[in-house]
Amino acid sequence: MHHPLSRTVRTVLLHTLAIGVPAGLTVLLHLTWLSGNRNYLYPYLGVVAIIGMVGGASPAFLAAVTSFLLVDYSFVPPVGTLTIADSTDLLNLIVFLGTAGIIGFQSSRRLRAQHQAELLASHLAEANVHLEQLNRDQAEAASVAVSLAQTRQEVEVLKRTDRLRRELIANVSHELRTPLTNLLMGTTSLLDDPNLPGGVRTTLRMLEGEEHRLARLVGDMLDLARLEAGALDLTLTEFSLADAVDSARERFVTLHPERTVSVATPDEQVDIDADWDRVGQILDNLLSNAGRFAPPGTPITITIERGSRGFGIVHVVDEGPGVPKELRETVFERFVTDSTGAEDIGGIGLGLAIVKGLVEAQGGHVWIEDGSRSDFGLSFPLVVRASTQAT
Repeated sequence: MHHPLSRTVRTVLLHTLAIGVPAGLTVLLHLTWLSGNRNYLYPYLGVVAIIGMVGGASPAFLAAVTSFLLVDYSFVPPVGTLTIADSTDLLNLIVFLGTAGIIGFQSSRRLRAQHQAELLASHLAEANVHLEQLNRDQAEAASVAVSLAQTRQEVEVLKRTDRLRRELIANVSHELRTPLTNLLMGTTSLLDDPNLPGGVRTTLRMLEGEEHRLARLVGDMLDLARLEAGALDLTLTEFSLADAVDSARERFVTLHPERTVSVATPDEQVDIDADWDRVGQILDNLLSNAGRFAPPGTPITITIERGSRGFGIVHVVDEGPGVPKELRETVFERFVTDSTGAEDIGGIGLGLAIVKGLVEAQGGHVWIEDGSRSDFGLSFPLVVRASTQAT
């Protein structure tokens, strides 16, 4: 049990960090950030999420409010005041504050659930000690019976906690996606008006892009939450790996016609047992990352092969700078970003963590090949078919 004074010191420290870290981030952004770049919102969201996971709801809320005020004062025109001249900036700040609050709240919920799980694990360990004592001394049978009853109750609590966590993720997904969808629909509806003034149309298109980016960020964070909670639902089917790659290639080329994407397939068909939508999401993310950071005019190459250990293998290769050797062990961890371009999906270091989680959830692996280029390797289990022999 922690001493009350130590809890007080920890609380003061966490609340101090909730103010100090956003302030330090603001100074850092002023020194390094390009003028007019609106990506400054995402580092603040990452700070709120981290503080929520470490300290709980109160420091997370304080960090969200502090970040909101610092962003308004330091980046939103007129800079140096807490007034907002542009309605688009006001809407962006409101969406930021709401998203930051939700992220902080969910992070604190996850922190509490982790503490409860650790406490339950401690109780289970104590119950095991009691069982061992029973073997040594039958006189403590009554005490052990009580411990067993407590253990059963704790197991039931764990089951209920897991069910509630799954329901919470589903509810949060709905509550976050619904307002974002409404915002996008409203913006699209306004853009359909042929009499819309040019300046307003430009502003709405910018706002539409920001809404799409926020929707992707929310989607990435929800996917990561599902992966960490073991609540990801997969629909495993048999399909050709080449078909999945071709579909991803068509989607990418449609959005980026200036890019050349070549696909190399083996002579034999490579069928895998995986979730079609999630495999498409993985390939879309890696192609998007390659397209953003590979030098203009250079090709992107996808190769498919049948592995020797029951896996279908895909390589996504571009002519980008590659991943430094010292980062290859950590680049798939969450909140890890690489200025060379290895990690950009999601904006705050979630993309490759999600790719790794989605691949491993389907029984596969992901890695980075050695070399001067960016070469991401993926493997998925092959379809196992019983061989037949003529009689």
